[in-house]
Amino acid sequence: MVYAVRLIKAGEKEEYAGRYAPQVRYEVKSEIYGCCIKVLTDDKTVKERWEENFYFISQGIRSHGRLYVVADPAVPEDTVLYEPASKTAFLVNISYYGWIKSLALSVAGDVLEDGHGISSVHGACIDADGRGCCIIGVSGAGKTTQTYGLLRDRTTRVVADDWFYARTFGDEIFAYGSEKNFYIRADLATVWPEYAGLIEEAEFDAQGRAVVDLRLVTGKGRILPMTTLRKVFILYRDPALSLAPRYPSVGETLSILEENRWFNPHLLVKSPLKEDLRRRFFSALCAAAEVVLVNTAGTPEETQRTLAALIHG
Repeated sequence: MVYAVRLIKAGEKEEYAGRYAPQVRYEVKSEIYGCCIKVLTDDKTVKERWEENFYFISQGIRSHGRLYVVADPAVPEDTVLYEPASKTAFLVNISYYGWIKSLALSVAGDVLEDGHGISSVHGACIDADGRGCCIIGVSGAGKTTQTYGLLRDRTTRVVADDWFYARTFGDEIFAYGSEKNFYIRADLATVWPEYAGLIEEAEFDAQGRAVVDLRLVTGKGRILPMTTLRKVFILYRDPALSLAPRYPSVGETLSILEENRWFNPHLLVKSPLKEDLRRRFFSALCAAAEVVLVNTAGTPEETQRTLAALIHG
């Protein structure tokens, strides 16, 4: 992560909106788990990737949140400004679409967290024979690689590959996806050749990523809107430690999550109230699902066998 979020007040928001309004050529509203989120930009590529990534919503619906994605030579690279009351973000001189879509999901998450008791999880979520499993961890631990590896099993279906929303109902946690198509890396087929056909047809950006329709590989029936979480896998990579999975206590799990900022670098607001909401959600998740620490220091196939045994064993 190289960008930092600066919170701004309503007056500043109006100034920036007025400043960038003349640049806006495209305005697109999309549905992100029940929220209408609008992108305003002068970049046709951003507009097209956004439309590929998220579900369409009637353009007559008023937006719950909005993102200005613009260029401004007077502003430093990778600048993010956010006004919490109106849920308005300004992404200035940001070229990486992965950050743009994550910040869109985060704006929706801010709406949902504040008014609806719905939490955001930065990680993958799959369903294996009706059992929901989420995969979280630090960047580089192998979350994406392992998620797509697990999807080679026809009994495994995907809810989300990078971000999902979660609600607590009684003693259960339900997980919900929100993206129509997924943003994948060009090197995915290097690890898992089964995705070579998908990679060959994709149009990759300068960062070596593309928005793709995973249904072309998995089939339509293997993209699910939701599941009930039963297991939480926290991935980490440490060659000095054993590859055997470990089952941390609730206290240790919460300490790991808090120390790593809930494994979500894209959270826009980090107030004491927000942190309390997140702590309560993850406490409920630890009570509802089995948590397992998985060391990915071995080969991808070794980690696959470990995860498969934990999921189906």
